[in-house]
Amino acid sequence: MPKKIKITAGEVEMEAQLNDSQTAKAIWDALPIQARGNTWGDEIYFSIPVQVKAENPTEEVEVGDLGYWPPGHAFCIFFGPTPVSSGPKPRPASAVNPLGKVLGDPKAFKKVRSGTEIKLERAE
Repeated sequence: MPKKIKITAGEVEMEAQLNDSQTAKAIWDALPIQARGNTWGDEIYFSIPVQVKAENPTEEVEVGDLGYWPPGHAFCIFFGPTPVSSGPKPRPASAVNPLGKVLGDPKAFKKVRSGTEIKLERAE
């Protein structure tokens, strides 16, 4: 059964579905997680208390994708181009482990500013 999480970032609240990777399972097991988010173009990222190695790492992500960035132990939400994008698609700073996808309009995360408290929890 697919695992769903709720992401709360300031006024933005959105559900997301995790994939069946070992990385996603490690994050699921660590929930709930709270941290202050950072923005990098149209990406929100924040360190989480989960440390896993690269698992199917990719630099090819889509708007709405979730990723885990192993070098920074960071959870990433991609909702548009980043400073290293060459077009409208997001591009991570370096390869991320794919985690899942936002269920809803990822552009809502444009309202979130660096320093915003972000909470990840299991969805009911």
